[in-house]
Amino acid sequence: MTLTNSDIAELITLRRDLHRMPELSGEEAATAKRILFALSPFQPDELITGLGGHGIAAVYEGAEPGPTVLFRCELDALPIHETGQPDYRSETDGKGHLCGHDGHMAILTGLARRLSRQRPAKGRAVLLYQPAEETGAGAAEVIADPKFDPVSPDYAFSLHNMPGLPLGAIGLAEGPVNCASRGLHLTLTGKSAHASNPESGTSPMAAVASLMPALTALGQGTLDQPGFKLVTVTHLRMGEPAFGIAPGEATLYATLRTLTDDGMDDLVNDALTLITHAADQHSLTASHSFEDIFLHSENHQEATALLRRALDSLQIPHDTTGQPWRASEDFGRFGHTAKSAMFLLGAGETHAALHNPDYDFPDDLIAPGVRIFEQVARDLLG
Repeated sequence: MTLTNSDIAELITLRRDLHRMPELSGEEAATAKRILFALSPFQPDELITGLGGHGIAAVYEGAEPGPTVLFRCELDALPIHETGQPDYRSETDGKGHLCGHDGHMAILTGLARRLSRQRPAKGRAVLLYQPAEETGAGAAEVIADPKFDPVSPDYAFSLHNMPGLPLGAIGLAEGPVNCASRGLHLTLTGKSAHASNPESGTSPMAAVASLMPALTALGQGTLDQPGFKLVTVTHLRMGEPAFGIAPGEATLYATLRTLTDDGMDDLVNDALTLITHAADQHSLTASHSFEDIFLHSENHQEATALLRRALDSLQIPHDTTGQPWRASEDFGRFGHTAKSAMFLLGAGETHAALHNPDYDFPDDLIAPGVRIFEQVARDLLG
């Protein structure tokens, strides 16, 4: 159950090719085409394409009845300019694989390589290349796609590389693994005025100045507490970039985050109460919408135990370091119909953080990622 040096070299080449051609959520057509080309030598028993957009599922059938086990990676990149200087850096300015989804795709393709050489004895292994993870839309769109109905997995597994953990170290725990979150898009509208007579207009400045610290102050607790909440102001635009106009409108973005889904309603209500009060106090009209909605991800007890068993078989140390994780992940939606679990795979204690402009996935993680996924597949499917 090993990859050859040639296998690893080819998977690194694939990863770096994907790194060169990042595509944003919902735009992953060329990425999907490259994955289909990479999968073609490994002859899946079935290929489902166009899942929830550009998603792909490669199915490997066993000869006997058994469970359906899904392994999932992500297709999309981020709208961030890459500042690192690898030979394979992004060829598209303002877009980059700065979360490691290129590496996750290489790992899943390595699993396809192994399953093509020794198919499961029973059941089915389904390798899902999921679109639009970064916006929180992809998993829901895949699940809602009628083409996904026949897949209906019994188990679902995924991984995410994690800078800050030692290279190759594993973080794994039952229960919440990724926070629920949603993006709040707020618009405050008053009336613009000449900068020499600001009193003749209605500026959102004072409301914005009070709302930013007030929204942030809604955060409380730490990740080891069920009531954990966090609000992060991520963007602000007010008025026009001119010196002669007092502003009449402001747009503010904030991310609301809770450990579990059941805490989100209270946080949303608290945030909207603050907004209504500030708008009324300053004679403004407030409108809002929610975007990038992620449910929290929960590691199922049995699925987590299966991952532990695989790690122990491979003699890979693991503990609960890094769990739960503040970041959000739409993988949790698969846990509503399957026993699911995600583990963190350490990218190095001093490695650039996820979503940093100089981040790059460590190629040394490809081989252990494949080994772990394959061990889970063999334990369940033979």
